[in-house]
Amino acid sequence: MPKQSPVPDALDKPYFDALNEDRLVIQNWTCCQRLQHPPAATCGGCGSNQLQHMSWKQVSGNGTIYSYGVVYDSPIAVLQADQPYNVALIELEEDPGVKMLSHLPGRAVDDVPIGAKVKVIFETTPATGQKVPEWQVVS
Repeated sequence: MPKQSPVPDALDKPYFDALNEDRLVIQNWTCCQRLQHPPAATCGGCGSNQLQHMSWKQVSGNGTIYSYGVVYDSPIAVLQADQPYNVALIELEEDPGVKMLSHLPGRAVDDVPIGAKVKVIFETTPATGQKVPEWQVVS
């Protein structure tokens, strides 16, 4: 389903480079040991903007479905052909404060088991070939 192709910038390039290698990394602020997503130039915990305090931590890609919604009327033209579709909020195993979005490939619309365990997969976007993370329910 991913049709939008993100274009990495200087800040999030390591994140997207890792995705292209089938690895999931999360921004880690070493000044306060806070994992943060999406990547930002300032720590949301302690407010540091000193990039020497920022690193990238590889995570397992395991998580839990925290919540979800169904998109019936997207304003994004390239996604309209796939309507309706799920958008799930995934809570990462390593830090419940880090949540990421997924379309949940392989799940029917509105068939989203809250609390179910999920595992990251890496989907290639068509326009640029950039990989993005999606999650699948593990049985």
